Amino acid sequence: MSSVSLGIDGLVSGLDTTSLINQLMQVEAAPQTLLKSKLSTTQTFITALQALNTKVASLGEAATKAADPASWAAFKATSSASSVTASAGSDAQVGSVSFTVDQVATSQVSVSAVTADDSTLVTGMPPSVTIRGADGTLVTVEPTSGSLQDIARAVNNAADAGVKATVVRVSGGDTPTYRLQFTGNSTGLDGTFEVYAGDQATVSAAVAAADGGDPTALDAMRLDTSTVRSAQDATITLWQGTAVEQTFTQSSNTFSDLMTGVDVTVTEPTTEPVTVDVSQDTAALTSLVSGLVGSMGVVLSEISSRTATTTTTNSDGTTSVTGGVLSGDSAVRSAQQLLTTAMLSPADGFSPSEIGITFDKDGTFSFDADTFTAALAADPAKVQSMATQLAQRVADAADSLSDKYDGTLTLKITNQESLVKDYGSQIDDWDRRLALRREALQTTYSNLEVTLSNMQSQSTWLASQLSSLSTTTA
Repeated sequence: MSSVSLGIDGLVSGLDTTSLINQLMQVEAAPQTLLKSKLSTTQTFITALQALNTKVASLGEAATKAADPASWAAFKATSSASSVTASAGSDAQVGSVSFTVDQVATSQVSVSAVTADDSTLVTGMPPSVTIRGADGTLVTVEPTSGSLQDIARAVNNAADAGVKATVVRVSGGDTPTYRLQFTGNSTGLDGTFEVYAGDQATVSAAVAAADGGDPTALDAMRLDTSTVRSAQDATITLWQGTAVEQTFTQSSNTFSDLMTGVDVTVTEPTTEPVTVDVSQDTAALTSLVSGLVGSMGVVLSEISSRTATTTTTNSDGTTSVTGGVLSGDSAVRSAQQLLTTAMLSPADGFSPSEIGITFDKDGTFSFDADTFTAALAADPAKVQSMATQLAQRVADAADSLSDKYDGTLTLKITNQESLVKDYGSQIDDWDRRLALRREALQTTYSNLEVTLSNMQSQSTWLASQLSSLSTTTA
């Protein structure tokens, strides 16, 4: 007979055995409860360390950028005319140049004769259209039919044609008429073209005849019979009115490297000289150093908030002070000291305050843009040298803390994660141990109920025997 089947609370003894077992299990589970508390605390600690590590890594990125000499090659180009724009690259140099814009580069636009869409513009089977480029190259396309839409589609699908075609309706009525508009893909004289009806062999023969003095056949085959806009090169005149006046002509409206590292784009002719000035981009450099100081502030603020203490008043009127999740951690204290020293130490024998970086009484850094700008204007080389030195120190410090393989904070997080895994294993072991203990207690109390039940039965039997014995004797 199974003893468990009789394990009903208070069946014989009147005891609340379930409550007793639960209370005993609470005592038995005390070590596991402590482990769970440690697990929760450690997980919170890891989360805080990961947040700090992420911010330190971001600081390292900002510092690395500020320490890179290429970041200090920041220049801006300005133009005295809205029709001329200029952009300065990292290899630009401070300087200026003046010029007039004589003409801007344009692409060729030509149209066909007025025609109905009746497949008479391009005949032949299959129909063919040949585009002749400025260099004499011939590109032939074959529309699926002689319709204007098919002709335009075939031209547009030819990547090497150098021309785009558009069907334009020019009259209404029952029988509308159209023109095919041809637009060159590129500006300048190098983008000129001619469009002919016919295949490459036919057009080649007609070109040869024209070169020999008989243009009749070639003219008859030409589709772009009228020019809407001629292709032309862009032209500027440098140092106009001086002994070294010089004209610069090219097919594009963007004059690349007109000054070293400076591209100039023109959009319309000018009557007065245009001046393009190139200067150091003070705003960009100020933002560079300001971003470094700001990133440092984010890290120090994170440490401050995670180590701040909290004072609470208890119900009995006493107060208790609780430290932040990172309070007292040596790795965090070392990180704070390392980063602060890297930013605060002199560079080239000068205090960072000379370029606007100061350490305040509350343990934070601040940046004075006016001081930095004035120092940059007075001695750009000194400012760059100081800023890149302290930025490199900060970058090295941040890397030693947050490197994904052997950074101090990274290793700390890894160790804590291992501890969490160990706590989890111990808690799982306790789950199995406590389950066996609960089962043992349930068996014990079930057996107790069975034993008491048997004793009660025996007591009842003895009582009945004694009662019958007394009756017999009487």
